[in-house]
Amino acid sequence: MDRKAIGSVEFTVLGLHEAVDTVLDLPHRIAPDGHPGISVHFANAYNVALARKNPDYSELLNSADYVFSDGVPITWVGKRAYPQVASSWDRVYGPDVMTMVLQRSHQGSPRHYLLGSTPKVLQALTASITTRFPEATIVGTESPSFDQASAEEITARDQRIIDSGADLVWVGLGTPKQDYEVQRLASNLPVVALAVGAAFDFLAGTTAQAPTWMQRNGLEWTYRFAKEPKRLAKRYLWGNSVFLFEGARTLRRNR
Repeated sequence: MDRKAIGSVEFTVLGLHEAVDTVLDLPHRIAPDGHPGISVHFANAYNVALARKNPDYSELLNSADYVFSDGVPITWVGKRAYPQVASSWDRVYGPDVMTMVLQRSHQGSPRHYLLGSTPKVLQALTASITTRFPEATIVGTESPSFDQASAEEITARDQRIIDSGADLVWVGLGTPKQDYEVQRLASNLPVVALAVGAAFDFLAGTTAQAPTWMQRNGLEWTYRFAKEPKRLAKRYLWGNSVFLFEGARTLRRNR
């Protein structure tokens, strides 16, 4: 499986449907490989910008099992920088993957655990999943406190995940917090941990998604920024500027 760097982040090059197939297969790989767990991240321009600013964060993403291309600008740069893999490099958007995996869940396989967001969003998300994907089995939900958890609280939470029998732990704690948690989970528990960010809000219906045409043309950020300018100002104004630099540097490096 190809991994190609944009900035300092190494991305897993796969098409959307191949990525969904991979995620559904991952729980079967844990025991035979002797791996404690498997980590899956969905990275976009902001993740690339954060990785430039913080070498530890860059190292964390590059130690992950999979880092998919969550944003259209990632695929634009990737296809031009690495034309040999352009035909197989798609946007692999976290909300799309979560939706498609839930659609293909059946008879208790795989078993899903939802970790993150607020109790209100988790309640709406659970209701939405139950209605839209009645065959999907949710074995646990948890909304951690925004405060730093103690070692005892983390141990207790991990035990609840183990006791639930979860295969896939969907983590929606915001970037970069969720990325650190996914790596920690995969290093300690026999689960597939996936950092999916705003997927919880989108699937719950508590936050509107950008129209498809905006997503397809790399304009989703403008839609979200217009909805929440104060909260997302740094993410998009600073993050996009740094990504432009990193994208140009990647293209120069691969000429």
